[in-house]
Amino acid sequence: MAGSRDEILANFQACTGIDDVGDAFKYLEDSNWDLLTAVNQAMIRNTQQQPSEISPDVEIIEEFERIPQPYSLASEAICDSKTNTKMEVTENSEPGTSKPKNCAKERILTFHINHRNNEHKIEISEFSLLVDLKQLIWEQTNVPLCQQRLFGWKKEPKSDYRSLQSLDLPKENRLYMSPVSEDIDLTNDIMNASNRMTETYTLNIKDDINKKTYNLKFPGTSTILDVKSGFYALTTVPVRNQQWKGWPSSVKNDNVMLAQSGISYPEHDLSVSELPMKEEKKDVIDLVESDSTVDEDDIEEDDIDDEIFVDNVRSTKTQRFMPDDVTDEITGTMHFAEGFEKRYGPVHPEFFTGTFEDAVKESCLKPAKERKLLAVYLHHDNSVLANVFCTQLLNCELVLQVLSANFIVWGWDITFESNRQRFLSSVKQTLGSSAMLAIHDINFDTLPALVIIMRTRSNTEMFTVIHANVGVNELLTNLIHAVEVFQEQRRNDITVEEERQARERVKQEQDRAYQESLAADRAKEEAKQMMEELEKQRKEQAENERLAEEARKEAHRQAVESSLPPEPQQGTSDGVLKVRVRLPAGKFLERRFQSDTPLQTLLNFLIVEGYPTEEYKVLCSWPRRDVSR
Repeated sequence: MAGSRDEILANFQACTGIDDVGDAFKYLEDSNWDLLTAVNQAMIRNTQQQPSEISPDVEIIEEFERIPQPYSLASEAICDSKTNTKMEVTENSEPGTSKPKNCAKERILTFHINHRNNEHKIEISEFSLLVDLKQLIWEQTNVPLCQQRLFGWKKEPKSDYRSLQSLDLPKENRLYMSPVSEDIDLTNDIMNASNRMTETYTLNIKDDINKKTYNLKFPGTSTILDVKSGFYALTTVPVRNQQWKGWPSSVKNDNVMLAQSGISYPEHDLSVSELPMKEEKKDVIDLVESDSTVDEDDIEEDDIDDEIFVDNVRSTKTQRFMPDDVTDEITGTMHFAEGFEKRYGPVHPEFFTGTFEDAVKESCLKPAKERKLLAVYLHHDNSVLANVFCTQLLNCELVLQVLSANFIVWGWDITFESNRQRFLSSVKQTLGSSAMLAIHDINFDTLPALVIIMRTRSNTEMFTVIHANVGVNELLTNLIHAVEVFQEQRRNDITVEEERQARERVKQEQDRAYQESLAADRAKEEAKQMMEELEKQRKEQAENERLAEEARKEAHRQAVESSLPPEPQQGTSDGVLKVRVRLPAGKFLERRFQSDTPLQTLLNFLIVEGYPTEEYKVLCSWPRRDVSR
């Protein structure tokens, strides 16, 4: 009964488009798990009609005997009815419903459940829930639903009530299961299931067509179709003409991932040969003739419309990211970014648009604090690894985060030899001959490649080349290693730059202080010279004044001397007086005068001797008085 209800629930959700399991259960419980009645009720509510407004025609359906019907009959009854918001019943008609929007063809999924070294094969509809799958697992393994742990999902389900259809699963799936009690001590198969998705598989492919052997590496998330497509790019043998040997017998679908296919790890041997070519012909499909009569002329004119020609072989030429012989690198990078997004979708690194030299300047020639790594992505359409590298590695979220935070990514397509030579010329001009030769020697079988360029000790040089024959883990490891080396070098460069800037600041401050001191000394010297000049002028003026005063005094003295009467003779005693004058220095002056000589004559005598009355006083000893006034 449980399995029947699960099937009814899945059919109900597929036909009504109701994803909520709770709402679906409510409809089915109300209708006593009758599929048609539940669908009718869901359709009625979707048309926003109240129960009282339902047409009596709908009530007629309730009178029919409820006989359980298989899903295929119910699906046909549901899908073939016309899309109406109201059901109609006519004479001799079967009960029907309006056609749901989400009615789709049922697809049966096959699960290979590995548990304790045993494999259990389970087939279930994609419209079923995860809990339905676990119910079937319980029936085969006796492991309760609450203790089941499934590993190996392409998209991890968030709930046991998620529809299998919503998980975007291939037709063939391989899962690994362990009970909760065994989580601590998982078997090797279970541990590998969670790890193999990120591991890299080496496929030793023996090419029986060209008598060669290829050792190709693919990540665990690659599908078998990716491997066949890569072989096609390598040998030009179409996938439909490839006959493979060595795949596990459980693999029935090319959409199965390598990690889920059951192949040996880390290496697996395969061989491929070419199917015999069939004669190319065109299939003619005659359209069903109309019941209406048509003139023969009309039939002849419409013959081409009554036949559909299907080519068995049709090849489409892949459009390159860049045209041949690109002369402008800016235009070339624009073509590259547009072509990459057109082919692989919007999830990809942000490609720098500009010349290779501009990319180097933008990443490596900035100040140390703003500097980044430069990742040059070299693409080659003829490489077997191109599609896998672009779809599985370059769109990995962790890879994109690392590239966005630490790299400037510059892309170039070297499929055409002319574009390859132009790129090598740009590398030689920007980085030198050694870098150009290193890139020139990259093996074609390992393309595409990421060339990592960084600034080291004032030199811009190539650090490493990451080839496409790696897995996600190895790619991340190489990128993170480059970032760590770059960060360490950048820290040293930042320290050197800061020390240099500090020295420059000190030198500038010293130069400024020296200039200020020099200006102060110059000002002091100018002030000193000015003071000396003023002092000189003052002295000259004083000297001139002194000389003028002396000249005036000398002229006055000479004038007084000329007016001074002659001294009486020494032998004459009558009426002659001898005057003795003590000078300030202690010396004495003596001169004879007539007794009737005026006192001014004595003063004039002293003026003539150099003692003018303006500067000296003439005192009489007894009685003591100033006779010069």
